[in-house]
Amino acid sequence: MKTFEKPLSEEEEKYYLARWKRGDLEARNKLIEHNLRLVAHIAKKYQSPEHDPDDLISTGIIGLIKGVMTFDCTKNNRLATYAARCIENELLMLLRTRKKLSREISMQERIGTDQDGRELRLMDILESEPVDILEEMEQEKNILRLRGCLERVLDGRELQVICERYGLLGRKERTQREIAKELGISRSYVSRIEKRAVERLREELVGEGDSWQ
Repeated sequence: MKTFEKPLSEEEEKYYLARWKRGDLEARNKLIEHNLRLVAHIAKKYQSPEHDPDDLISTGIIGLIKGVMTFDCTKNNRLATYAARCIENELLMLLRTRKKLSREISMQERIGTDQDGRELRLMDILESEPVDILEEMEQEKNILRLRGCLERVLDGRELQVICERYGLLGRKERTQREIAKELGISRSYVSRIEKRAVERLREELVGEGDSWQ
């Protein structure tokens, strides 16, 4: 079992901090060496079968070095208090990175093949839904035909009600109550206009050879 140097006393810590402030690298190294026990103590909290203890110690030492390098000795805090936060932050960053990487790897995991024999991954299932290309093309064709019928079949008020009810021709979709308030008529009257307009459109489209239900 590796042994660590004993923590510095408050007087010793102040002495080496003063030297380090003047650029003494040996003093800096002393401050690091005598706080390695702190790294081991904090890293122990994060030990688990998934995390290599040596990796945790190495990462914690990086946090300790950052703590020594950035510590402001003009404040009344002890170095150990400040360095502990730096060590914790470094370890937490390591664990977050590993967790994120683990999720990314699992998303790339092969879960089978599709009907054409292509490799299928979990992310393929989550990122997209099955798309029927022929159905999409038919729907787009019907939408174009419907737009062509609107101004040809409907009168002004019917066109306004239908476009605002269903968000057509760049209009914002609105409720029957909102349209009724705008036109100064009852909601039930708007409902009758909408129903009549839909029937006229259906008849026109059915007459062109489609059955709109």
